[in-house]
Amino acid sequence: MSETYKQEFERDGYTLVRGLFGADEVERLREHYMVLRQRGSYDNDEAGVRSGSRDPLRRYPRMAQMHRWDDDSLQWLIDPRIDQVLTGLLDRSPYAVQTMIYFKPPGSRGQALHQDNFYLKAEPGTCVAAWMALDRVDEANGCLQVVPGSHRWPLLCTEKADTTVSFTDVTVPLPAPDAAVPVAMEPGDVLFFHGALVHGSAPNVTTDRFRRALIGHYIQGEAQKVASYYHPALRMDGAPLTLDVAEGGGACGEWTDTPDGPVAVLTGTQVIDRKHE
Repeated sequence: MSETYKQEFERDGYTLVRGLFGADEVERLREHYMVLRQRGSYDNDEAGVRSGSRDPLRRYPRMAQMHRWDDDSLQWLIDPRIDQVLTGLLDRSPYAVQTMIYFKPPGSRGQALHQDNFYLKAEPGTCVAAWMALDRVDEANGCLQVVPGSHRWPLLCTEKADTTVSFTDVTVPLPAPDAAVPVAMEPGDVLFFHGALVHGSAPNVTTDRFRRALIGHYIQGEAQKVASYYHPALRMDGAPLTLDVAEGGGACGEWTDTPDGPVAVLTGTQVIDRKHE
């Protein structure tokens, strides 16, 4: 793995590895998940498929924890290429805890800014995401937006999100409204990012382009706890392991003005404890 990836990850909280998966692999996975989605609902489908809904995300709701029943998802989650990059970023092999597939059809709402480890609660250390584009993604179809350097912030206290543009109902405040930057990606590119990195996405405003993405969530190899939804964790050879259950609550950061600018100070308390959104 290039040392540049680790330098970017440590500096910005994320790094983009282009072309980690080939075009033929991406096409096969994209078609695989479209077939699975069209067959109906599965475990961990929160909303289920509502084919006649006016909401695109009801017609194509995300899927989660597919690796627990779908071998293609499991093999992607523990793929040696992902393990190699994460081991280079984290200095040891991680544990795998979640798969997700977002379809994000034309006209879909986005996802409000958030931090993944607010939900996973990995400790010690944090979680890390591997976010792979299955389509070309840009601002028009709702690419990821990230706040560089926000991985050095504490987990922030949440506030109500605008659900007319986000399918999730909580967000985190920023010290500057234009702090988030878009990450355009090609199919097969994988964005690796830190569990405290603030990220989200805007709506898909196109009329004919999906923004499908396959995501794996991992926790650092020294972690001893993770929230209950993410058990069992897996080693990167697929073997399950037993970790303790992380509880909810704890301190969260609120922005405070100082002579040097806004600083996130641990003054609040986390009150929401639920699985990753």
